[in-house]
Formats: sequence, structure tokens, C-alpha cells
Amino acid sequence: MIFLLPEWLCHRYKQSMLRDLFYLLALSSISIPLAAQQAPAPGPFTIPLIDLDQESSMQIIVDKEEGQYLGHPTTVLLEDNKTMLCVYPKGHGRGGIVYKRSADAGLTWSDRLPTPKSWATSKEVPTLHRVLDASGKKRIIMFSGLYPARMAITEDDGKNWSELNQVGNWGGIVVMGCVTSLKTGPGHYMAMFHDDGRFFSEKPSGEKPRTFRLYKTFSKDGGLTWSFPEVIYKNHEIHLCEPGIIRSPDGKQLAVLLRENARVRNSFIIFSDNEGKSWSEPRELPASLTGDRHTGQYAPDGRLFISFRDRHPKSWTSPTSGDWVGWVGTYEDLVSGSEGQYRIRLKDNKKGADCAYPGVEVLPDGTFVTTTYGHWEAGQEPYILCMRFTLEEVEALSKKSQ
Repeated sequence: MIFLLPEWLCHRYKQSMLRDLFYLLALSSISIPLAAQQAPAPGPFTIPLIDLDQESSMQIIVDKEEGQYLGHPTTVLLEDNKTMLCVYPKGHGRGGIVYKRSADAGLTWSDRLPTPKSWATSKEVPTLHRVLDASGKKRIIMFSGLYPARMAITEDDGKNWSELNQVGNWGGIVVMGCVTSLKTGPGHYMAMFHDDGRFFSEKPSGEKPRTFRLYKTFSKDGGLTWSFPEVIYKNHEIHLCEPGIIRSPDGKQLAVLLRENARVRNSFIIFSDNEGKSWSEPRELPASLTGDRHTGQYAPDGRLFISFRDRHPKSWTSPTSGDWVGWVGTYEDLVSGSEGQYRIRLKDNKKGADCAYPGVEVLPDGTFVTTTYGHWEAGQEPYILCMRFTLEEVEALSKKSQ
């Protein structure tokens, strides 16, 4: 078959034979596998970078223990916009769960609070989520992953918690890393996570080559029970994982940002226009949004702030590689594939890329309260840090430094 293209299109995409081939196939409506699509655009990003690493007035230590690894926190902000709960493991991705509370939206933090005995047996990263059932009953649920997935519940805003109880005959990596309410009915929720064949069942699959699977699971009773997970996408060359859900401003669409763990492509994004029933084919994100464990919230002016760890493909490098970073842009930027408005280095991580599983909350006045772990001091174990800022403060600092 011979393809004839307009001269302007040939000129625009003459940079490489591979890119030409991709567009030829796309225009002729021939479906091709994800792994065969065009290579990512050269990095790094071209939007401005604002550095907050030395802005100590924005940084609050949540917890630090000499000689003890503290990592992977998640948070939840209660409806009073003051009370925040935070959980994290004593160890890298696993270990006994530590629990703290802030009564002033992250400005100060309690001592470590008592926890149920089973929390000491957690095998993975704990994740917190606020949910409501059909009657309006409020609860907070906390998941602990690998096999089997387990969940603890509080119905008094964290004063008293249940033990960790098995959710079902399945497990996964960073189980229920993101949970979102659905418009299909009151008390309806969808959670997403991934697994690579090691932890979904009691025995590892032993599958070769290793295949990453992205899962969705649903609850119709306000988070008390969850359906058997369904595979959204699987691939053994492109390793999509650690989903982060963001709903469009009009509420009609769900976007999910995804880490690419094979480090051969940029991060990816998928969309759903029917409350998670079906999903678009994964599409690469620009370099400005490439990294791990994306977590986002909207500012009062409608812009998005997304916190994540800067990790890039082997084909290009980033000036903030391995650091805790943030992205500011709009939902339309996600849809169109635009780079966004600017990027932020929140904190310089001093050891590899071991940092930044973030919790992100936003207050009515536009203050972002984002909490994570990292190697913030050379030669020291990682600890938990909270940063509080508005986008206006960030932009004023940027103008002042120019």
C-alpha cells in the first residue's frame, strides 16, 4: 500500500522515519500496539522551573527518627479544613504503620498515636481515603497492600480504628493508591492499583516476561466491600503503574496519570467518559509530567497542582532527576498534551530517587498542604516533611529571584 501525504505534513514530520510511520498509520486508521508507537519527544521540559528547596518557612517536619527509615505517607483532610490525618510505614514501602494527626492543617503535628495491633504487620504502603455511604455515613478507610489486600476503618474521624482485615482473595502493589467517588450512585467508589504478577494471588504467577496489569475495583456501600479487580490494561514492555485519578472541572471525565516503570517511555495518561466503565488507550505525557505517583488537587482559580517524584526515561535527563517535584497547569493541558505552566522543585532528594509518595490537600484559601518522605539530609535516613504554600506565593518568589 502506498501513502500519499500533503507536503506540509511531510515537512512537519520528517524528523525521523519512525515518527513518519506513526503518523502515516494513524491517518490511515490502522491500529498499532502501544509499544510500537512513536518514541517520546526529547526531554527535558521547556516550561519554567521554580525551586523551593531552600524555602524553609514553607517546610514542616512531620516526623524524624535517628537511624530509622520513615517513608511513603498519605494524608486525608477532614471537612473542617483543619484536621489532617497521616499514616506511613517504618521502612521502605513496608513496616509497622505510624499514625499522626494535625489540628491546624499541617502547621503542627501530634506525637505518634496508638494504633491497633495488626497495623504493626503491614506489608506495604498504607493509603487513606474519606468515603461516605448512601445514607451519608462518614468513614475513613486505610488500605495495606500486597497479598492479601487488607483494610482498616474508622467511623469517628480517626479517633478509633479497626484492625486490618482482609478485603478479598487478591492483592496488589500500593493497593487502592487512588480512590474516587462515582456518579453512578451515592456511596459508589472506584479504586485503582497495579500488580506485576507477584502479589495479586497467594502465589506469584511466575509469568515471563513480567507483565504489569492495571486494575480497577468498585464499592457500592461506601467503601466497606470491594468487587473483584478487573484488568484495565496490561503490557510486558510498557510498565504502567501507580495510578493517580483527577476528575475534570465539569465532572464529566476521569483522567488517570500513570508511572512508566520500565523507564523506556514518558509517563502516560488514560481517560474515561463513563465513570470508569471503559478507558481510552494510554497516551504519553510530556516530559514536564513524567515521573512517579502523581497526586493532584485544584487551586481555587481552577489550575491544577500535581505532586510527584521526578523519574525520566533512559533516553533523556531532567535537571530535577530523583527529586520531589510539582507541576502547575490546567486540566486542558492534560487533555491536549501541553507542557503546562511551570514546574516546581519542592525539595532536593539527596539519595537516588527514593522520595515523594505524596499526600496533597488544598485549603479554601488556596494553600496546598503536601506531605511526603525523602532523603532530605545527606547521609541520613529519610523522614516525613510537609510543605504549605499557595501558587501566588510560589509565583511571587519566582519574580523576586529574577
